[in-house]
Amino acid sequence: MKDLSTTVNGIEFENPFLLGSGPPGTNARVIAKAFRAGWGGVVAKTTSLSDTEVINVVPRYGKLKSASGDVIGFQNIELISDRPFEDWEADFAALRKEFPTKVVIASIMECYDKSRWQELASRCEKAGAKGLELNFSCPHGHPERGMGAAMGQDPAQVEEVTRWVKEVVTIPIWAKMTPNITDITIPSASAIRGGASGVSAINTILSVIGIDLKSLRPFPTVEGHSVPGGYSALGAKPVGLRMVQEIASVLKDFPISGMGGVMTSRDAIEFLLVGSSTVQVCTGAMLQGLGMIDELKEGLSSFMEQHDFKQVQDIVGKSLPYFTTHHHLVELQAESKALKMASRASTDKAWGEESLQNQTSKMTSND
Repeated sequence: MKDLSTTVNGIEFENPFLLGSGPPGTNARVIAKAFRAGWGGVVAKTTSLSDTEVINVVPRYGKLKSASGDVIGFQNIELISDRPFEDWEADFAALRKEFPTKVVIASIMECYDKSRWQELASRCEKAGAKGLELNFSCPHGHPERGMGAAMGQDPAQVEEVTRWVKEVVTIPIWAKMTPNITDITIPSASAIRGGASGVSAINTILSVIGIDLKSLRPFPTVEGHSVPGGYSALGAKPVGLRMVQEIASVLKDFPISGMGGVMTSRDAIEFLLVGSSTVQVCTGAMLQGLGMIDELKEGLSSFMEQHDFKQVQDIVGKSLPYFTTHHHLVELQAESKALKMASRASTDKAWGEESLQNQTSKMTSND
């Protein structure tokens, strides 16, 4: 197998595949399982200070299936971690001790309050996290409090909060971007100005997974009611790829941790090709299990062999030069047609001259 290790923002990953923030990284026990399975890193489930109220409901997941029964979309209305932050501090410390070479990135989210963001960030670093992911993108549950996507949709707040965190930590900072915005490159650029080391994209897409045609109630139904939630799984991949491509095209050579609908190594490789330095997987691991890392690594290694890529970094952004404008596509097609017509005319002329020579030669021979 090829060497899949890569270094991003000074952090050494044994492979570019990270378990994304969410249920698969809900505590030290399951994160340890991910490390033993071979994941290159884990972004823990988003946490906040202990006095932030977090109350989940049941059910909180919904599936969108194709006619054949395959899950093509997944919606969740799950909130951030409901565990006390002190438990997370203990988890980060324990994981750092047991897996000193593995990468745990703490995902944090708070209200618009400098002291809370700085306390949360500095305590994560002291506990042993090797990086921070600032959750500016959770689409449900806390935006009504000005948290998550509500903050991520305000570039000025993204820049300011990132700067607050940068003031108190030395570890790398990734700002996680929301897709629920017109132009994702604007808050991404704001995060850079605030001192972010990279960005993560994308979080889930605000959605309604469906309606029960008998009861007329939306899914997932909680006491007869529901709320728009975060859409993920394979159906989200085209949006994720597009937004990562946009960020990478505008903010050149800036590390991106890409995600959105990664179910197989092919999906992950596509994110690398459009500019991701690392690739996160969350819903895929929920549906398939942590063992999917084996196919991710094997598929990437085979792809590198096929194209003679020496290291993972050689793949990053390789497809970006092939994106252009529609106007340019029209020009390229016109040029191609002109060349084909010229080639055909040249061929017809040559054939005509050859035919004339053959006829002349035949007449001379008959004489």
